[in-house]
Amino acid sequence: MSTSPIGLIGAGLLGQSLAHCLLQSDETVIGFDIDQQRCLELTEQGAQAATSTTDVCQQARIIFLSLPDSTVVAEVVEQIRPALQPGDIIIDTTTGNPRDTRNICQSLAVDGVTYLDATIVGSSVQVRSREVLMLIGGESSAVARCQPLLETISDHALHLGASGAGATMKLIVNLVLGLNRAVLAEGLSLGEACGLEASEILSVLQQSPAYSRVMDTKGSKMIQQEFTPQARLAQHLKDVHLILGLGDEHSQKLPLSQVHQSLLEHAVELGYAEADNSAVIMASRSQSNSK
Repeated sequence: MSTSPIGLIGAGLLGQSLAHCLLQSDETVIGFDIDQQRCLELTEQGAQAATSTTDVCQQARIIFLSLPDSTVVAEVVEQIRPALQPGDIIIDTTTGNPRDTRNICQSLAVDGVTYLDATIVGSSVQVRSREVLMLIGGESSAVARCQPLLETISDHALHLGASGAGATMKLIVNLVLGLNRAVLAEGLSLGEACGLEASEILSVLQQSPAYSRVMDTKGSKMIQQEFTPQARLAQHLKDVHLILGLGDEHSQKLPLSQVHQSLLEHAVELGYAEADNSAVIMASRSQSNSK
């Protein structure tokens, strides 16, 4: 589809999955990560490894970012700015602060560079099977230009408005999604404490009005304590901090998210920061066992 390589900066769980989708659609991908092992994993998929972030932007006119947070995004944008050209498009899949997203967009616009916040709802595993939702903020003309690329990742790419709209909606989705996981963890923990079989609890919940898709994606991982990361718990804790900050910015109290923050912090204290976010159940079980 594209006449030049597609750039990718950040090759963690999500970045590797983005590369997979682009390569499956016969795009040429040139990527970079500060972790050389991740660069090697990119080349094993069939992508080209760049020597630096600047190297990526010297060769690609459309660049995906998949980074830990808005602070890192801002740092990377400053690194690559000299290599960017008017007309370039940056597609940022990072879950970040909407205010920072808008500021970056305005800053790059001065150089004629378009910046889209294109956050992804779904795990890295779901990205590979294109079972994700993309939430996009930014110029409609740039979204239209990138539509074929976006469709290599998801059939459900929603343009929600101006810069920051995608980032804002992603935090709202993550608020509800994260609390669904926490509630499932608490329900399983209570059932187990009552002597019920965990697999039976999950089966009943899946057939009940309490059902949510989280039960399908995370239920068995919680029961089996199989926490190979599809999305890391520490990353969701970062998102909860952003959610609470967004609430403060708009004078909206979020008491459930405050409880959720404490629960995730306890999971981190137990050593599950780098585990899958289904490991939140270990915090629930720990609280039960401590009484």
